[in-house]
Amino acid sequence: MSEFMKSSYRNDDVTVLLKDITGLVKPLPAKEREPLIQSGVHYCEMLPLEYEPSEGYIREYENALNRFSDITARCIEKVSELIIADKKKPVLVSLARAGLPAGIMIKHYLEKKYGIAVPHYGVSIIRGRGIDTNAMNYILSRHSAEAVQFVDGWTGKGAIQNQVNEAMKAYPNIDPRIAVISDPACITPFCGTHEDFLIASSCLNSVVSGLMSRTFLRSDIIGETDFHGAAYYAELEGSDRSYEYINAVEKCIRYDDVNVQPEEFEYGAGRAETAEVAEKFGIADINLVKPGIGETTRVLLRRIPHMVLIAEDAPEEYVAHITELAREKGVRVEKYPLRCYRACGIIKNMPADT
Repeated sequence: MSEFMKSSYRNDDVTVLLKDITGLVKPLPAKEREPLIQSGVHYCEMLPLEYEPSEGYIREYENALNRFSDITARCIEKVSELIIADKKKPVLVSLARAGLPAGIMIKHYLEKKYGIAVPHYGVSIIRGRGIDTNAMNYILSRHSAEAVQFVDGWTGKGAIQNQVNEAMKAYPNIDPRIAVISDPACITPFCGTHEDFLIASSCLNSVVSGLMSRTFLRSDIIGETDFHGAAYYAELEGSDRSYEYINAVEKCIRYDDVNVQPEEFEYGAGRAETAEVAEKFGIADINLVKPGIGETTRVLLRRIPHMVLIAEDAPEEYVAHITELAREKGVRVEKYPLRCYRACGIIKNMPADT
């Protein structure tokens, strides 16, 4: 069985159930990865070259951290209370990478307010490939299935929730509903809000996610008994902002008078809007449409964008980092009457022979 993955998070904050593949896989730039992905090579079989943020973009990140830490804190409070009301002694299972900082903050909140020990694990789930069953079996050998609570940062159009739903057919005693900070897709009651707002951790890659790559699964590197893999970026230790983000949010956390009433929402409204966008712009593959501020940011950081849609009523402070990235990369930005989301990234169609 794999050893635990190294990260810049403290060991008592999270046990990362990933195989360390540092140095075994050469990261590829987006211009090389995108045609391969669209020709059928799965994204999990490659590692992206990390984006080196400009000074202008870092300023936008820092502005976002200052502006939205309070809102993020309210969401952490609420989703934590919803979790403890449903599962008295939860075991948090965060989806790497975006789920890890959310899981750490939820763990801290529950332990401080309720005086309970909250186990927290990081596992890989990959669209089209499923959840890491070795990691799940490791967890279930130590904890009850009924205690498991999946955690992620936010929802896009719901693809990962669908993947968890499918994977949990093999684990019928586990609740598949993911807890998130923000759920603009409108697919889970375990959320701080259904509003699409800027979660600062979505602005950067590994330097705000424990210095880990996205997760990796390829049979020549990952054996049958291994956890899914990830690389650790030791060379970025001087730029690590993982705890800067967590600490900024936790400074705003309150432990009294938390509103725990779930918001009313139209289930699946975000998915329906994503399908409308795909039809409007003639996009046959809905995987090329990435709705939400977090997912739009990822498109600009990791993929080859075709264009970006910004909601007509989106406040500038919610999307300033997106417009800065689009400007740097020469990507067209268009206003669009989005309802559930404040931004939507559209990936460029790039056949392998492009």
